[in-house]
Amino acid sequence: MQTAMSKLGCLTIAAALMGGCAAKAKTGAARASDKNAPTAKTRFETEREPAITAQTRYAAGQLAESQGNPAVAIKQYEEALRLKSDHVPSLYRLGVVQAQVKQYPKAIETWKRYLKTTHDSANGYGNLGFCYELSGDAQAAEAAYLKGIAKDPKSQPCRVNYGLMLARQDRMTDAITQLRAVLTAAEVSYNIGSVHEMKGRREQAKVEYQRALEMDPDFADAQARLAALE
Repeated sequence: MQTAMSKLGCLTIAAALMGGCAAKAKTGAARASDKNAPTAKTRFETEREPAITAQTRYAAGQLAESQGNPAVAIKQYEEALRLKSDHVPSLYRLGVVQAQVKQYPKAIETWKRYLKTTHDSANGYGNLGFCYELSGDAQAAEAAYLKGIAKDPKSQPCRVNYGLMLARQDRMTDAITQLRAVLTAAEVSYNIGSVHEMKGRREQAKVEYQRALEMDPDFADAQARLAALE
């Protein structure tokens, strides 16, 4: 709109100048020039509207998410992918929002598309595994996490998601091994404590939070969790 308005202003000035010259000159040529001069209205009406791109749809999806409207966000991301099937940001957000609204089969398919588009990125496997886990398929989740770790042994999404899943299954030794690969010792204790708390094991959670604070006295989240359990 800014470009169209700037052109409109220039054309209006040009028309005024030509009109002034015509008033002083009595020749037919001058009057003809004034008569045939293009008007601002004609030029404005022929301006083309900007094309809708995948990025435009993606931005609309982001806005819908910020407004708490996941249905509209999903629609916008799907439209973006119709325009550009390999638009990675739209694939990513579509997978996230579909999982948030518990459309797990659709989210799983979206993450598979994301993996294909990103050439099997480790982060993609981390998110695919998490969707499998949310859908109740722990075996498929574990397989996805392990593929991601094989792709990138330092992938935090894969290691942390996998470690937390193992902890929820009470496979604590394996869980700690996964978490230690990418987290500090204090963060490992905090996460193990969180799983204990989630399972209602308050005393074990308190032990882990206290351990985290011994290693990192400034660990604010551990302080807050411990205080809430006291």
